[in-house]
Amino acid sequence: MTRTQHLHGVVLPDLVERDLFIVDRKLTLEPQDDFETIVHDGYLIPGLVDAHAHLPFASPAPEEASWAEKAVASARVHLDAGVLTVRDPGGPTPTGLGPRDGLPRTITAGRFLAAPGMMFPEHGQRELPEEQIPDAAEEEFASSGSWVKLIGDFIDPSGRMATSFRPETLADAARRVHALGGRITIHAFLDDTIDAAIDAGFDCIEHGVMLREDQVEAMAARDMALVPTLRTGLEMWPQIVQFVPTAPEEKDRVAKALSRYSDAVRTAWEAGVTILAGTDAGLVSHGLVRLEVEALIAAGIPPIDAIAAASWGARTYLGLPGLEESAPADVVAFDRNPLEDSTVLAEPRLIVLDGRVVRRGVPAVA
Repeated sequence: MTRTQHLHGVVLPDLVERDLFIVDRKLTLEPQDDFETIVHDGYLIPGLVDAHAHLPFASPAPEEASWAEKAVASARVHLDAGVLTVRDPGGPTPTGLGPRDGLPRTITAGRFLAAPGMMFPEHGQRELPEEQIPDAAEEEFASSGSWVKLIGDFIDPSGRMATSFRPETLADAARRVHALGGRITIHAFLDDTIDAAIDAGFDCIEHGVMLREDQVEAMAARDMALVPTLRTGLEMWPQIVQFVPTAPEEKDRVAKALSRYSDAVRTAWEAGVTILAGTDAGLVSHGLVRLEVEALIAAGIPPIDAIAAASWGARTYLGLPGLEESAPADVVAFDRNPLEDSTVLAEPRLIVLDGRVVRRGVPAVA
């Protein structure tokens, strides 16, 4: 029988010093008589969350590995960085990855649903005629059991950013997914796409680069979340429009949008929109959600809310408990207060996933 384990430290976000005990892989705040102390000071959070990471892509697994093998290898990188939950919003990631495999809790969205030619090639998407999208949304929910994702816009064959689906198609897809008890999100770069997704009742916007101020008010009123993938957007989209044949005027439009991107994200936060930290790993390396936290702080979001977007706040949005009675024991400990210096997120002292100690000690910073 596994001995009861004890953690003592300052619990975020309340900054209250507490004793936590792990009994049968769950947390309890009730004092225990016989235990092993695994942390006696420091700062405790319920693990980091990357709310937008495509596990099969940019994987450390060999090129010839299967999608599933690549996803597992990427998930291990996240775990080593203290990321205990990954939301993979679309792609060929297998369902069911999680603690029983020694991996972060993984929430998937089935395969991307895209219009023909309106997505990067070979990303595991389903490219379908528009009339098939609502049926496919139901099918992908049956696969994921939680989320569905549409690619709402992309660079079309003329080299211009264009919407992929009519508003009524989005509304039908959202209605069907919600009727099944699921959530639906959309890759949305253009403000026209965001308008249509708001009107259709989508639950979340991914990226939202051309988000307008009036749209953030509407999103807040409808309790829609935003996963801005801010750092990757600022760094990668200028490269993407060079790689994908793009009209010169469209490159200028993208550049202007990116120059306002950080301000748009801060405006969304100010309006009360739920912000989730996502890296868009797959375009970039895995395990770097701490850098997205830094990008959110640089955009003007207070550290407590930027870290919440990558920890307790994201877990709440995704339906997972924090450091509370009877919750699964997902805990990461740090020597210093992340609210005072977010760079400490790169240096977890202790990682506990589902009541099992994954690692003790500080890793090398990537």
